[in-house]
Amino acid sequence: MTAILSEETKMRDQIASVGKSLFDRGLTFGSTGNISARLTTGEMLMTPTNASLGSLEPERLSRFSAEGVWESGDNPTKEAFLHQCMYCRRTMSGAVVHLHSTHAVAVSILDGIDPDDVLPPLTAYYVMRVGTLPLVPYYPPGDASLAEAVAEKAADNHAVLLANHGPVVAGKTLLDAQYATEELEETAKLFLLLYGKPVRPLTPAQAAGLNAS
Repeated sequence: MTAILSEETKMRDQIASVGKSLFDRGLTFGSTGNISARLTTGEMLMTPTNASLGSLEPERLSRFSAEGVWESGDNPTKEAFLHQCMYCRRTMSGAVVHLHSTHAVAVSILDGIDPDDVLPPLTAYYVMRVGTLPLVPYYPPGDASLAEAVAEKAADNHAVLLANHGPVVAGKTLLDAQYATEELEETAKLFLLLYGKPVRPLTPAQAAGLNAS
């Protein structure tokens, strides 16, 4: 029991630390975005509703049972289902980060992007940390149909981009999810900077070599 409590305490502190880091660097703002992490027991901690990631209080995080039932802490975000449907399809994932980060959202609004893979393989680290990024069609926040759409894409992808909304990224650990989300945002920024210009993305062979490494 002591070990479980110690794990939970450390995870609560880590969620607050990651949230502040993302907020301080302008990757989230106001009360947008949410973070979750799973304990070894299967139980889940998540940032609550109407909370700024820049000033999270570890003891007030929403706590869910392994079955996804809210048990304690502040009221959960209405986007909790985004995390839960990622975990149900990504069984090895230990954390999920969902942001409304500016450049990723901007790309999600562009007309004519490839819905099967939104961003080209511009850099090696994007390929290694994100890989394929499908676009989930727009649904109003909290719509049950959005959960179904995300779950469908998550079966084969650990990162998805919600149209007119933002990215949802799962990782084995919270740091994995954080770094992949940051890489996605930076690649979206590069994509917009280069938009309409001739580009030289990695070739399929180069990208495949990274995936295999």
